Amino acid sequence: MFKRTLVTAALPYANGPLHLGHLAGAYLPSDLYVRYKRLAGEDIVFICGSDEHGVAITIAAEKAGVKPQDIIDKYHTINKKAFEDFGIAFDYYGRTSSPVHHETSQEFFTNLHDKGIFKQKEEEQLFDEKAGMFLPDRYVKGTCPVCGFEEAYGDQCEKCGSSLSPSELKNPKSTLTGETPILKKTTHWYLPLGEQQAFIESWINTKTDWKSNVLGQVKSWLTQGLADRAITRDLNWGVKVPLPHSEGKVLYVWLDAPIGYISATKEWAIEQGNPDLWKTYWQDNDTRLLHFIGKDNIVFHCIMFPSILKTHGDYILPDNVPANEFLNLEGKKFSTSRGWAVWLHEYLEAFDADLLRYALGSTLPELKDGDFSWKDFQLKNNSELADIFGNFIFRTLSFVTRYFDGKVPVPALLNDDDKNVLAEIESTGKRIAEKYERFQFKDAIFETMSLARLGNKYFTDQEPWKTRKTDPERCATSLYVCSQLVAALSVYFEPIMPSKMNELKAQLQFNGVKWNEVKGELLQAGHQLSLGEILFAKIEDERIDAQLEKLHQTTTPVSEPSSEAINYTPVKEAIEFDDFAKLDLRVGKIVAAEAVPKSKKLLKLQIELGFETRQILSGVSEHFKPEDLIGKKVPIVANLKPRTMLGLESNGMVLFSESPDGKLVLIESDNLPGTTIS
Repeated sequence: MFKRTLVTAALPYANGPLHLGHLAGAYLPSDLYVRYKRLAGEDIVFICGSDEHGVAITIAAEKAGVKPQDIIDKYHTINKKAFEDFGIAFDYYGRTSSPVHHETSQEFFTNLHDKGIFKQKEEEQLFDEKAGMFLPDRYVKGTCPVCGFEEAYGDQCEKCGSSLSPSELKNPKSTLTGETPILKKTTHWYLPLGEQQAFIESWINTKTDWKSNVLGQVKSWLTQGLADRAITRDLNWGVKVPLPHSEGKVLYVWLDAPIGYISATKEWAIEQGNPDLWKTYWQDNDTRLLHFIGKDNIVFHCIMFPSILKTHGDYILPDNVPANEFLNLEGKKFSTSRGWAVWLHEYLEAFDADLLRYALGSTLPELKDGDFSWKDFQLKNNSELADIFGNFIFRTLSFVTRYFDGKVPVPALLNDDDKNVLAEIESTGKRIAEKYERFQFKDAIFETMSLARLGNKYFTDQEPWKTRKTDPERCATSLYVCSQLVAALSVYFEPIMPSKMNELKAQLQFNGVKWNEVKGELLQAGHQLSLGEILFAKIEDERIDAQLEKLHQTTTPVSEPSSEAINYTPVKEAIEFDDFAKLDLRVGKIVAAEAVPKSKKLLKLQIELGFETRQILSGVSEHFKPEDLIGKKVPIVANLKPRTMLGLESNGMVLFSESPDGKLVLIESDNLPGTTIS
């Protein structure tokens, strides 16, 4: 049992504003958890901050014609305020450009360097002679070797999605000058992750309660084998390498960014008037460390950062890394470059923060990619917040105000229905708490709203509009029970909608209690209530239509090739229906994926069919990383005769779509594993 908890949320890049996808990945889940834990009375500290180094910052500065410092100052301020307005309750929000962070990062580097951990390598990298600098991946454009796209970046082709390195590009050009770069020797330091593999494997094997999407990705990397990882770059912006003759070299952002959690905690401790307090949260084994991140940061937080912490020797390791998958927008991936996004600061100009906290929280991409749509947002507000929760609150408080002078009625003898509802308050609280403890936030929100549904139904069944005349004691008793439900809900909904619950508590004249203090009676008979404004109003279609129109107007369309330009594959020879009917097509869920040794194309997939799990070999490694396939539900040919490849049996076939440029595309299903496709 831990004495305290330290929660970190992934440091957002200070090169642009926050959008809803960011919130769903790391920030809303971590805030829900922290607020619940505070209500539970636990010692918990919540740390985040701006990631202000790396190529993304320098590119944004060059596009804007300003200095990197101008960019980070601008977006640090914008994002910090957006977090505050959205109700994300960080204890400290730091910056990786701070002196404390630079000192802390350099101490880590020096510690590991003095222990002889790093490897120093001389290698050839692309160099722009006109600009006089080595070119990091995003400073190089060229032709993608996979699909032939002529504007691919040195780290990824934005057309086909392939991961690249600058040296792989054909006809590379510097984005700074347009010149063709040359290869030039440079020296960098590497972390030999392979030497840490045995430790990481044994440590990960103890994490039996981690989310399946996290463990799947980590184990996929371990199966492939860990390699040396560069920890320095040739840049002038960042934490400088603290060694002689290392001018123009900085720490790679993947190394210095997570150290930002430590430096921010140091700055928080200084604010508390106890500069050494940070050690209690980073160096005491009675502290539970949790990293909330998106799935694109899993490897850094589950392999690389733990390796650094372990090698340093003075720090605790994360107890859990509850990473989320990605959120889509209106059925498509967020794209900041195309403007396909809902920016948080713009949302807050149109709607209340708590409405989004509820709607987004109930659709979090916890184990698979989720989707936000404006119509669904409207539906959740209107049918759940307004029609269920808000309606129950207003009916209860307005009846008490009108017929009992605004005071909680004195109950008569409680019947079984009354007792069952009051008992449900405490039992629901335990179920909600269990969901929070397991990082199942969607389920926690569902359970919370279920109690409001119960209250709404109880109110309707009791018919106080009738019993106030025919049976005043029954009316008083039922409204007493409803008042207790409303008070309990003001506590249970607080992690989800903190601002609205403050308004509700003001109407109840109730200061709230700790989580485990929520019982069947929170408001004594005679307690004065104060009916206020309706908490949740309906959102009209016009407001949602305006947001949809805005989204489409600000989006840069992707140019699609005309049908004449596509070289379509000819349709194959016609078959009889009976031939097709022989195929047994099923939905299969990929639960594990790894590369096949000695093969450049094959991936070994473990596919769950509901009634059994099969091994299928698929020649798709040039198109997909193993970790990106885990959790996907795909169509398979289930009755294909088994065949052996490289000594491994393949029992079926996964079906993919192929784009005109030859890139394979996943065909996904929302149906249950094992169900038939017809």
